[in-house]
Amino acid sequence: MSEKQVSRVEDYMSETIHPIKGEATVLSAIKLLKEHDLNALVVERRDADDEIGLVTITDIAREVLAKNRPPERVYVMEIMTKPIVTVPRTMQIRYAIRLMANLDLSQTVVVGDARNPVGIVERRVMVLASLDD
Repeated sequence: MSEKQVSRVEDYMSETIHPIKGEATVLSAIKLLKEHDLNALVVERRDADDEIGLVTITDIAREVLAKNRPPERVYVMEIMTKPIVTVPRTMQIRYAIRLMANLDLSQTVVVGDARNPVGIVERRVMVLASLDD
């Protein structure tokens, strides 16, 4: 009898991470998002005791554009989500999908053994991949 291979988050994550500092303007974040065709940027830790953050297109739409705030005068730290829910790279995708669905997260940061960001995973990608398996 052959054993079915378990799918893990690391199999479906994007290893491309574009970090940004919390002190950066939202205008800078928008430029990075457009330049790299992304939906989110990882906000860097200020020090070893800090947590990582995430700023998304939705954050910008809700907190800047919808409120008619000038993106060149709003800082990423004002609109980002922090702390964020992360998933370990070795987590089975069925558990990651369940966690993300329960928390209504469309994407999240994947962390390695030292809790450092190693990628971003989208719920959509994992759901479609699990249906193919």
